Amino acid sequence: MAGAVELFNGERVVVFLFVSRILFAAPFLLVYEAAALVVLAIAGLLVEISVENSVATLDCFKSRSGAASGILLATVTLPSFMLSRMIQISRAISNHEIGSEWLSYYSFQFWAACSCCFAIVSVLYFILKYSCVSINSFHLRRDQASKYSLFFMSVYGLLCYLSFARKSFSDWYAIMNLSWMFCYGLATMVLLKHILCTFPSSASIGESLLVSNGIILYLGDFLGNALSKMNLTSESSMFHFFKRAVNSEISTIVQGVLTGLLLFPVFYKFSLQMWELTVLNKDKGQAVNRSIQRGIGSSVFFYASLFITLTMLVPALICFAQDFPMHPVLWILNFLFTEPFRRISLCFYWILVLCVAVFRFYNISKNSKTERILLRKYYHLVAVLIFVPAVIFEPSFLDLAFGAALASFLILEMMRIWNIWPLGHMVHQFMNAFTDHRDSENLIVSHFSLLLGCAIPKWMSAGFNDRPLAPFAGILSLGIGDTMASMVGHKYGVLRWSKTGKKTIEGTAAGITSVLASCSILLPLMASTGYILSQHWLSLVVAVSVTGLLEAYTTQLDNAFIPLVFYSLLCL
Repeated sequence: MAGAVELFNGERVVVFLFVSRILFAAPFLLVYEAAALVVLAIAGLLVEISVENSVATLDCFKSRSGAASGILLATVTLPSFMLSRMIQISRAISNHEIGSEWLSYYSFQFWAACSCCFAIVSVLYFILKYSCVSINSFHLRRDQASKYSLFFMSVYGLLCYLSFARKSFSDWYAIMNLSWMFCYGLATMVLLKHILCTFPSSASIGESLLVSNGIILYLGDFLGNALSKMNLTSESSMFHFFKRAVNSEISTIVQGVLTGLLLFPVFYKFSLQMWELTVLNKDKGQAVNRSIQRGIGSSVFFYASLFITLTMLVPALICFAQDFPMHPVLWILNFLFTEPFRRISLCFYWILVLCVAVFRFYNISKNSKTERILLRKYYHLVAVLIFVPAVIFEPSFLDLAFGAALASFLILEMMRIWNIWPLGHMVHQFMNAFTDHRDSENLIVSHFSLLLGCAIPKWMSAGFNDRPLAPFAGILSLGIGDTMASMVGHKYGVLRWSKTGKKTIEGTAAGITSVLASCSILLPLMASTGYILSQHWLSLVVAVSVTGLLEAYTTQLDNAFIPLVFYSLLCL
């Protein structure tokens, strides 16, 4: 009985409900994708149980100490996210609202996400098979682990092949797609290992899997857009649907900027190493002078490399991915002044709210005994004040603003990590006032997860969306639900969900109730602005309840997982 309780803990039960809801809504057209999600979930469950109950140590994965692995949740999150989007697209295709290339595009993204997750699951299987893995009341021997791994790999590969073969445009279509899926998986393994080794003890295996999977999908999407522009692609190419799927100017600019900043550390480190080899090695002076020169030189090279990246590399990447009639900076200015009053007024409103919030909350953190968790939740409320008006009245401009904010966060975090003069130390002092046990000196992720949690549902809703609350998934789940759950649970919570956890039933009930109340206000407001409402209340209650339970039970970074789960359920 104890083994059954440990086998099906709260987080796993919620994941089961989440996946079951998506499978229930999937049409027969997506039978291969639904079957692949089931196989992936079972494999992820077995690996998670094996990792958390085995005597084997995963020293190569320097995950955050004291955190659960989170493998099952991370394994199903992005594939379920893509499958939910495919279910939404399939409804529109049946109503002849959009073309079938949209479904092909998201099908490619679904299998890419599955391949990334399955690659990590397979690696963990092969690591664990060299030891005797004790799982509750039974033992998984090496030969059994090998058989399970081979079985899941064979079934997954067959489903992937059948899915691509069904819409094959040539004899090599399915084979080439399988090759690209292998490249996705290989890149994810390399990136995950790099993240955990570069930032040790900063994330669990599940959190690192979600981040590496998302980055590889994002870079792969940018590469697919670029290849679809070239004459090397045709109707028989795997990238042909990128030409007609979602590929707006704003998304291309945001992708180009973020891709350039993700590649920036490589360019900066290379330039800095070359300078140290050619200049510092010639200086035979004292070690103190060399240290000062290295500090000044690294700051100078950082700003010079950043200037070159933003003014040369990023525009080149953007123009490589899509033909622009003008320079991207001029396009942004032209877009800004197309509706000058609303967009510039919105910018001033954002600056005012941010300045007041930053100075107020930072002073509270220094001079007050208010607990840090409550200070962090204040920023969630600020996100609601900033983003809700923009989602309703200027959704396109908000897409661009999300990209600019994320780019600024990346630059500031790089300054903090490398202690770039003069802002590095100040940024570190400010951010350190709001960190918790999930952040570390190596990497602070809270602000990234909050911004991305609000931005990704909005970005994914671009182009076609028949669920009016889907773009608000991050704002509602984090800005309203998570904030109210924390505040009410911290002040009034008595009944805990588990003996070891801190989450309370009162807090979860408050979070669910507050989100439903916000939706009852938001839907009529959107209807008054011209939105056609198609959100079913029963489906909404299920989505809010499952998301609230996940927030109560998960030990992972909730800002990263909850918006994706909530968005997936809202699309159904």
